[in-house]
Amino acid sequence: MGVQNVCVWERDVTGTKRHALLAGDAGGTKTSLAIYVSVDSLDAPLAEGTFPSASYDSLEALIAQFLAAHDIAVDRACLGVAGPVIDGTARITNLPWVIAENRLAESLGLSSVRLINDLAAVATAVPHYDDAHLHTLQAGRAMTGGTIAVVAPGTGIGEAYLTWDGQQYRAHASEGGHADFAPTDERQRELLGWLQERFGHVSVERVASGSGIPNIYEFLKDTGRADEPEWLARQLAAAADPTPVIVNTAVDRERTCDICRATLEIFIAALGAETSNLALKLLATGGVYLGGGIPPRILPALTDGRFLEAFNRKGRFVELLTRMPVHVILDFKAALLGAARHGFAGE
Repeated sequence: MGVQNVCVWERDVTGTKRHALLAGDAGGTKTSLAIYVSVDSLDAPLAEGTFPSASYDSLEALIAQFLAAHDIAVDRACLGVAGPVIDGTARITNLPWVIAENRLAESLGLSSVRLINDLAAVATAVPHYDDAHLHTLQAGRAMTGGTIAVVAPGTGIGEAYLTWDGQQYRAHASEGGHADFAPTDERQRELLGWLQERFGHVSVERVASGSGIPNIYEFLKDTGRADEPEWLARQLAAAADPTPVIVNTAVDRERTCDICRATLEIFIAALGAETSNLALKLLATGGVYLGGGIPPRILPALTDGRFLEAFNRKGRFVELLTRMPVHVILDFKAALLGAARHGFAGE
């Protein structure tokens, strides 16, 4: 349960300990933590680490281990968490963690802890990105002050949005990824029926997310729509998580695998349709941003036209959608940096 990619600058030039903010991005697969002294130093954390979430019984235990490894005077925290935050309490959607602001502050000896939805954290970071942190799928024409939509497929799928208050953008959380999955063709209708037999309610997350990719794969295999090669079956049997195996195989240009490519094709179509659903509901004239861990890893598949075909296929509203800019966020630390910015904004 070691820390990965750790960087530490624990004291200033005088050797004095500095009171600092702990920022975090707690997700179903991994939790990233970093300690910062100001909003102007987000590119140089005092300490930083990434942990496998499922290896810990609680977020308290994970943070306590991180803080114990560094002699830094942290007095407050702002944490983005993968789940709805209600009255200062959150239940992580894909983990058995229940997190409460007051309890976390008391157990860690912090003056305050603020929990925000992880997609609200990503959304908070969006206005601060320039072209170097983005890959544009559709240039469009952004309206000044227009609402911005954010969709992020990772372990689950998160959705959020930003509205302009006359002076700045403000981020808002959503649990839209748990709304009903809406199939757009015959194959997806069959997939919906197959999933309903297994889960009852079928949300968008059951398809358009990292946890949904194995569902699509099993559907294709189980219904005989595609065969599973023996070499792939062995790789999947040995893998702790089948999603990276399926995705990496699908985008591998040197090896053809019909079932993996068909899986990714359905995933992209479902993601494109759901992203435009959110864009229409919000009238996202300020732009649409794809975050999360998956989009940057499948850029070739997102840029070949299939995503935008699904995104813009909205009948009478195709002209409106083609005017909306669509970008992929390339920065994997978006939620972490957004949580830090939110924490410093409350000073």
